[in-house]
Amino acid sequence: QVQLVESGGGSVQAGGSLRLSCAASGYSYSRYCMGWFRQAPGKEREGVAVISASGGSTWYVDSVKGRFTISRDNAKNTLYLQMNSLKPEDTAMYYCAATPAATPGPGGYCYRAARNYNYWGQGTQVTVSS
Repeated sequence: QVQLVESGGGSVQAGGSLRLSCAASGYSYSRYCMGWFRQAPGKEREGVAVISASGGSTWYVDSVKGRFTISRDNAKNTLYLQMNSLKPEDTAMYYCAATPAATPGPGGYCYRAARNYNYWGQGTQVTVSS
């Protein structure tokens, strides 16, 4: 069955860095869009970054542009999120998720909303202190 397992979360001070990983199995990883989402207590789950099946196209929410980088290794079925210059407002549970592209092909358009994602990991906590 489909499994997405996140790792790499932790507690850091503001300005620090973390690298999240998501190991995928049980489906054709290289054919799916992948995304990182986060949810803070009392808030809705929001999209942080999305990457196309080929890895050639990415999207970021405005609040993380220039600080976070999403990438994928299709040979290792693994998704990454490099997070630099972390801020207290980045504190949340981070989830990786997968879904087929909205349009065909390795560069097909990837949804950015959580409601469009079929498969989810269990999450990894990121806490940034000031």
